[in-house]
Amino acid sequence: MNHSRWKTLRERKLAEGFTEPDDVAKARQQIELSMALAHAVYERRTDLGLTQSELAARAGLTQAKISRIEGSDTVPTLPLLAKLAKALDASLNIALDDAETRVTFTPHQTDAA
Repeated sequence: MNHSRWKTLRERKLAEGFTEPDDVAKARQQIELSMALAHAVYERRTDLGLTQSELAARAGLTQAKISRIEGSDTVPTLPLLAKLAKALDASLNIALDDAETRVTFTPHQTDAA
């Protein structure tokens, strides 16, 4: 079953009054946050034309660590997120709502001399 079909099935069950067990809901939220971060890092890195190795060098990390972040295989600490934002020359924005999780990088403005 693909993701969009699963999501539709889940939404239909919730509309019918089905409630997810707390542990399932918590796990789903953690996965969604990890995936949103992975997508945001990948998008910003590719927008800058950087390889994983180049981003790793900028952030003082290993290429393997960048790969794990982009693969949703790890949840970074706050200090690591700060390193990533600096290396990506952007501000990290995270919005955590009940219905939606959003993670974006806002590029820093460069001074036009």
